[in-house]
Amino acid sequence: MPVPRTRLRETLAVVAAHLGLCLATLLTLFPVLLVVRKAFTPGQTFAMESHELTLDHFRDVLGAPHFLRQLGNSLMVATATTIIGVILACTAAYAFSRFRFPGRSAGLLVFLVVQMFPATLLTIPIYVILDRLHLLDHLSGLVLVYSTTAIPFCTWMLKGYFDTIPRDLEDAARIDGASRLGVFLRVVLPLSRPALAVTALFSFMTAWNEFILAETFMSREESYTLPIALAHYVGQRSTEWGHFAAGALLVSLPVMALFYALQKHLVAGLTAGGVKG
Repeated sequence: MPVPRTRLRETLAVVAAHLGLCLATLLTLFPVLLVVRKAFTPGQTFAMESHELTLDHFRDVLGAPHFLRQLGNSLMVATATTIIGVILACTAAYAFSRFRFPGRSAGLLVFLVVQMFPATLLTIPIYVILDRLHLLDHLSGLVLVYSTTAIPFCTWMLKGYFDTIPRDLEDAARIDGASRLGVFLRVVLPLSRPALAVTALFSFMTAWNEFILAETFMSREESYTLPIALAHYVGQRSTEWGHFAAGALLVSLPVMALFYALQKHLVAGLTAGGVKG
């Protein structure tokens, strides 16, 4: 029995769409595969004519004098930034979502306008502030800077999600005798796990990947974070591509682990926050 033309067209359209998606995926993964191959290939150039595999680049990077210290610095800064950013963004977003008070609209507008300017624009005033607070070359200074840059976006993200939570649930909890704090902790936050996952991931990635501010405020090698350590493999006249590729893979592992751990909540958290935001 001959296949109808309409069905044949639909089949060809589906095949073409899948081929297009496969091509787009290959184009997206090609730079990543190039870095992976270079990380396991001998030599420091990108010629990659050799088909041998080696772990020397990883041994050299892991055996660097301060690598473990710098790894600990990055973990400490990113974790502290995530905790502070999520806590402050949660309380601020809930206040903006549920309460009406003087300056509410202006505060939301200020948070939105702040996102229009890159953090590098504030490098000089932030440097002066940290210098007066004696926080240069201190990880606490980086945590303070990263938290202030992450909080506005996280607040807007969580505020949009809190708007989607029915107020009836909170009213029912209040009737049962729960305080406002109890409603926030026992009703709102458990229902906001997807948005909290996205907010935590954004805060962590902001602190984990940031380079310019860390390079500006940190001058001692013991205080470096991993992005600064990676930048030292790039010289003015030559680049140690093998070490750089191996270091890039090592730096990406914690973020990949977070994505894998939070994948169940990411889609819901990214989409639901914009329903009423």
